[in-house]
Amino acid sequence: MTTLPKLQPASVIDETARLLTEHYVFPEIAEQLAGLLKRRLTEGAYDVGDAGELAPLVTADLQSLNGDRHLRLKHHADPVPPKQGAATLDAMRRDFDASLGGAPRVELLEGGVAVVELAPMLFPLEWAAEPLSAALTVASRAQALIVDLRGNRGGDPDTVAFVCSYLLDERTHLNSMYWRAGERSEQSWSLPHVPGARFGGSKPLYVLSGTSTFSAAEELAYDLQQLGRAVVVGERTRGGAHPCQGWTVHPHLEATVPVGRAINPVSGTNWEGTGVQPDVPCAADDSLDHAHAMALARLAG
Repeated sequence: MTTLPKLQPASVIDETARLLTEHYVFPEIAEQLAGLLKRRLTEGAYDVGDAGELAPLVTADLQSLNGDRHLRLKHHADPVPPKQGAATLDAMRRDFDASLGGAPRVELLEGGVAVVELAPMLFPLEWAAEPLSAALTVASRAQALIVDLRGNRGGDPDTVAFVCSYLLDERTHLNSMYWRAGERSEQSWSLPHVPGARFGGSKPLYVLSGTSTFSAAEELAYDLQQLGRAVVVGERTRGGAHPCQGWTVHPHLEATVPVGRAINPVSGTNWEGTGVQPDVPCAADDSLDHAHAMALARLAG
């Protein structure tokens, strides 16, 4: 049986502060947060003996200046690999295998209205392209489409572009990303060709949102909303527009640090802190019924 090293809060804080100052997309905030963590350590705020207790304490301080929900110290019940990003990737793979590749529901409702649920994540495109293409191709024959993102907590921006490509007719600029490393910008466009059949850019399209909708799932809703392509129905989303990377700082702890920020070409901004505001606000539990009714009315009209 492997004996794990005893929790050393000072080493966790030192490493987290270093990662912040080297990688966080907002360098000035990073310096302030690093100073805050070290001050709180000196004050004894992190004098705990369990990684599960330390994680929420540090996360609360990390999010105290600008409310960045991607900035976290995450606790993992099982020991995680030391390689950068490995902890998150392992958890993703388990979710991928348990959710039909991230498209657990494809259903045809009354009146030729299809529902495609994308959950619990928009997985890395090298994994998800095949199941997402299958689901969206099946739905392409519907008269109207509802994309359910209520239970989607984020994922891969490339997968956002892949999904959008099935819902548009022409190659379209969807989003831009500013990365701190190299101070560079990168544009995201829908694809000129997709495997399978497109639903296309003219039939009625609705996106369901909720308070659990986060990160890349918010980008999918926001991109389609800003383009005037979809009607967002439901609740305001969580409000995280900063893609992050993860570093293992203890066998049970992963520091996730945003390394970029989204800039929408239509709005010139993003959904950070505000969330995606639905076009038709309603309780998330009622949003499918609302969207279905709107789709039927539009098709009848």
